[in-house]
Amino acid sequence: MIHFIYKTFDELTSVELHDMYALRSEVFVVEQDCVYQDIDGNDPKSIHVLGSIEGSLVAYARILDQGLSYADYSSIGRIVVSPAYRAQKLGHELVDFAIKATQKEYANTRIKISAQAHLEKFYETHQFKATGEAYLEDGIPHIGMILED
Repeated sequence: MIHFIYKTFDELTSVELHDMYALRSEVFVVEQDCVYQDIDGNDPKSIHVLGSIEGSLVAYARILDQGLSYADYSSIGRIVVSPAYRAQKLGHELVDFAIKATQKEYANTRIKISAQAHLEKFYETHQFKATGEAYLEDGIPHIGMILED
């Protein structure tokens, strides 16, 4: 069973920080063959969602306050599940937990994400609605989506 917590950057242990960057790199850089600047300066200003099974980080998301990614929205990004655990459908649990954490910490803002376009239907099951046209972000098609009230 997965256990979720969230922490500010300063609350992360060195092991959690290492595991967070390792998981993000494993998926976003290596698996998706995408060279991009993952460490973008927003991590110290973010809330980090950590999903662990038996002490191993297997799921992660980053929550950003209004004004960091979008002027009028808080945001959830870097949503990732370890390839070894995807068959367990942990992505749904991760997104649900991240939405609740965002609503708790930033109750007065709406949530917007930049979703990989092929995951649009996945995010629709969590009440996100696409806005605008698809666009390329780091060479991968994405679409903006806003959580419906």
